[in-house]
Amino acid sequence: MFISSFLEYLKCEKNYSNHTILAYKTDLISFRDFCITEFNQENITSIHYNQIRSWIVSMVNQEISNRTINRKISTLKTFYKFLQKTGGVKINPLAKHKALKAEKKVQVPFTKNEVKNVINCIDVEDDSFTNIRNKLIVELFYSTGMRRIELVDLKVKDINIYDKTIKVLGKRNKERYVPLLPSVLETLNNYLVLRKQCVVENEENLLITLKGVKIYETLVYRIIISYFSGVSTKVKKSPHILRHTFATHLLNQGADLNSVKELLGHSSLAATQVYTHNSLEQLKKVFNKAHPRSEKTK
Repeated sequence: MFISSFLEYLKCEKNYSNHTILAYKTDLISFRDFCITEFNQENITSIHYNQIRSWIVSMVNQEISNRTINRKISTLKTFYKFLQKTGGVKINPLAKHKALKAEKKVQVPFTKNEVKNVINCIDVEDDSFTNIRNKLIVELFYSTGMRRIELVDLKVKDINIYDKTIKVLGKRNKERYVPLLPSVLETLNNYLVLRKQCVVENEENLLITLKGVKIYETLVYRIIISYFSGVSTKVKKSPHILRHTFATHLLNQGADLNSVKELLGHSSLAATQVYTHNSLEQLKKVFNKAHPRSEKTK
């Protein structure tokens, strides 16, 4: 009952996406099942911190990463905050909990040449529907910085050819408008012509499969992996790395942090600052090259 009410709250009040709500639900059910198995206790509103700590220990023993454990505990903490507000509990058992230390992952972006090589590679292949669609996917990721789910959920009506913009529906149903480069518009126009030949009637989504229906996230992931594996030796290749590449390249070219924040759809600058690591390295090179005091003494 409490879990259902909480998930409804996330959907109606917080405007969380279905993907995010499912993640919360999975974490809560996992914790509830643990409590039933270990303590024969299904009602998680009367849980104590020691029992939660046992869950944490069990996850550590399963070699689940600290980052993942922290995310699951964050779900639990948010759940108990909701119960406090609605009178389900008087005290949040996680009020004084400190997150486990998690190693910060440095996301290595693709280079300009790697992205250019992928686009050039697609250009010389053929003019088939699949090829043009895949090229559009790569260009949209790199030129807008949108998330994978945002790309999958794009509608044809979100494209404004005249204003040269695209409307992106981000987290919590927050809309943002991102400009489209001329090269992307060209690919988009070519794709829309081919799309008419494949699309199932009344399909509103922009990106579709050969069967004419909405494209899905795993296919998008496979497309990015397939193309970038041929040009890059980086360990991680994913749509998120293209998003990271978009932000890093903009910052390297002098874009201000606030503008990048708006383009990415972040709610705070703190989230955008994650992408400044590589741009700072670029700034150091420029600084050392340009500053008078950095000149080598003869």
